[in-house]
Amino acid sequence: MVATGLLIAEVNVNTMCELGSGGVSLVSMARRTLGPVGVQIACWSYIFIHYALLVAYLARSSDILTNYLGLPLWESATLFSLVFGGICYFGSQRFIGAVNGVLVFGIIASFIALLAVASGGLEWDALLKANFEAVPMSIPIIALSFVYQNVVPVLCTNLEGNMSKVRTAIVVGTAIPLGLFLVWDAVILGSISSLGMGSDQMVDPLQQLRASNSGVVGPIIEVFSLLAIATSYIGFVLGLSDFLADLLKLPAGENRPQPYLLTLIPPLGLALLDPEIFFKALDFAGTYGVLVLFGILPAAMSWSDRYSTPSTSVKLPELVPGGRLTLTLVMLCSGGVIVTEILESLGHP
Repeated sequence: MVATGLLIAEVNVNTMCELGSGGVSLVSMARRTLGPVGVQIACWSYIFIHYALLVAYLARSSDILTNYLGLPLWESATLFSLVFGGICYFGSQRFIGAVNGVLVFGIIASFIALLAVASGGLEWDALLKANFEAVPMSIPIIALSFVYQNVVPVLCTNLEGNMSKVRTAIVVGTAIPLGLFLVWDAVILGSISSLGMGSDQMVDPLQQLRASNSGVVGPIIEVFSLLAIATSYIGFVLGLSDFLADLLKLPAGENRPQPYLLTLIPPLGLALLDPEIFFKALDFAGTYGVLVLFGILPAAMSWSDRYSTPSTSVKLPELVPGGRLTLTLVMLCSGGVIVTEILESLGHP
């Protein structure tokens, strides 16, 4: 996921240099490197993944707000959309960055509190057990959990195409959630036996944690979830609105309402209509959409950019070393997971 994010950044900066403007989205990148077919793949995959995830974020956040504020579901979803959608539309880059910084600080604080409470019964011996047969099934979820490539074009624009700063932001920014995931997984896997769950039981460990800590863990989990959803929601709104602005051929640098309305209203309506419709679509998006859009496509665009399309007047450094071998491995790994999932689904109807 780090490699594909760097590949997108590399192609994005090259495209900005060639077009002489910022705010370049995946559409322009795919059009320049892969032609009409690449544009169609990028457009439909990007739109589907973003809308599906925004629906899921709204469904979960409105559920949390409804439980704690006592508001009707539609009011909670609308309130969440207005607050964070308004921040994205009216806020400056500095203000959005400050809000995101506060949210991230809250995530870290609640995460530390959650670990302190939940790790009381940690059994280290449980972490020595492994089930490698479960690895293939976990890859799509891991890929979906580490989706950030949608904001890479915005990142490149904000950092003015500085390749060194872009590389640092992607690597460090991905390492932080990786560390959080590893620590949280260790707490969950090390607490399974102490929570009374056998290795052959299919039980939600979060529900067990809530029940085993006298109601202390539940509120912390909800705060952590809401803050994490808010940061993800802001990133996906910015990414999709920028994508739609480029798709609609709107002037660069102007904050028009159309892309934000198209970004905010459809997920809100679908979340209120029936959010569970999209839960299976999310699994599909993680398996196919994410690994196509943020797995195969970045490597294919970079291949075309490096070896097929004429080079720009300024030769920019490659953010991902290894040449054709690395690009081939990225495409093969992503494609291998997709084929494995297809075969698995065919074998288990």
